[in-house]
Amino acid sequence: MPNPLKIVAYINAQLIKIIDWAKRITVPGFDGVPLYDVSKFFISGIHKGYLATRASSIAFNFALALFPTVLFLFTLIPFIPISNLQTELLQLIHDFLPGNAYRFFETTLVSVVTQKKGGVLSFGAITSLLFASSGIHSLIDAFNNSYHTIETRNWLAIRIVSTILVFVLFFLLTFALLIIVFSQFAINALVNYHILQVNLTYYLIIAGKWIVVAALFFFAISFLYYHAPSKKTQWRFISAGSTMATILAILTSLGFSYFVNNFGQYNKLYGSIGTVMVILLWLYFNSFALILGFELNASINNAHKKNST
Repeated sequence: MPNPLKIVAYINAQLIKIIDWAKRITVPGFDGVPLYDVSKFFISGIHKGYLATRASSIAFNFALALFPTVLFLFTLIPFIPISNLQTELLQLIHDFLPGNAYRFFETTLVSVVTQKKGGVLSFGAITSLLFASSGIHSLIDAFNNSYHTIETRNWLAIRIVSTILVFVLFFLLTFALLIIVFSQFAINALVNYHILQVNLTYYLIIAGKWIVVAALFFFAISFLYYHAPSKKTQWRFISAGSTMATILAILTSLGFSYFVNNFGQYNKLYGSIGTVMVILLWLYFNSFALILGFELNASINNAHKKNST
């Protein structure tokens, strides 16, 4: 029988080696700060930062903004004079959403994207702007908490900053959506007219499309991290935290889609409300990813300042 003391001694020796290695190694994007120093601040921030509570607050505000924003975008579609746009968009949503989620929204989606409704468009624009700016406001509070910064801006200044950020993010995300929709429309047309064959070039174009979309999401997160906090950030616009948050958000979205389509039985237990539960969970985990990314940036900055003194 192995000696427990020898096992403990071996584990301790390996831990010491790992710590020594972490004190020497630096990761790209860490501004030359050793991995060990960043990890200390990062783990401390996760432990003491009430990340789950902050993520819940952000997810709630963005959940309120999600439905009027989607309503606004979809009621805008019938006013765009492009043939087959509605069909392509519905097909895209069908491919993107889990099957149960699409069936839950299908009747409403078809009605919204095919019929012009000016009153609904105005209502969706106003309510989405109000709730989205509240969501950004909660993000600013979460970032200030990570940075241990007291908010010095008044309510009006924060609301103006939040609204500006909403417009910038709306532009970036809408641009990403347009790339997805119109590129797929163009690719299908090229294939139908036998200009493009379903070969390596076809799949490279598809991959390139999603790389551009991921880059737009990365830029949106970087913009948030750089301009949202009360205290002027001291890291680069393109940061390790925004990279981490983008990767986590993509993995979360892919993971949820795969789980719901292949293993999820929530619809049998909860019915249609299960779809709403999945969307809320998706928002929660993506909010958590945003806070984790900012926490990493704050940890790098704090470790860098400590090593500089």
